[in-house]
Amino acid sequence: MDLRMMALDSPLFSVLQHLHDAGDDSDKSVSRPTRTYVRDAKAMASTAADVKESPNSYAFIVDMPGLKSGDIKVEVEDDNVLVISGERKREEKEGAKYVRMERRVGKFMRKFSLPENANTDKISAVCQDGVLTVTVEKLPPPEPKKPKTIQVKIA
Repeated sequence: MDLRMMALDSPLFSVLQHLHDAGDDSDKSVSRPTRTYVRDAKAMASTAADVKESPNSYAFIVDMPGLKSGDIKVEVEDDNVLVISGERKREEKEGAKYVRMERRVGKFMRKFSLPENANTDKISAVCQDGVLTVTVEKLPPPEPKKPKTIQVKIA
């Protein structure tokens, strides 16, 4: 069938087809996540953590077997986001090859939103026996405001 007979070769149809095709391209780029997002999502999903709250502090506990303190980074972003990140590297020795590899290697990361009462100036991190414990002290509770008494004058 000749498309010219159906008026599909008209300039209007060409413009509509171009707009339709351009819409498909923009939808694909918007819905496709960036490489950085995918990498960060994988790193966060593979890093398990426990969070404990005590009367005076919050404790973030993450298993870090085989890592040195130089491989772990603890930061505070935007004054209220605790970021624990680092990288576990594969041990390479000449003449040896892996027959089976089950331990995870590569980058890891976890982000935690800190509550308003977290004191970001008093954060400590200790890695002992392959377990990282990041302690964030709490701010003291605000003192309750005393009611203001206003004297009533008789006019």
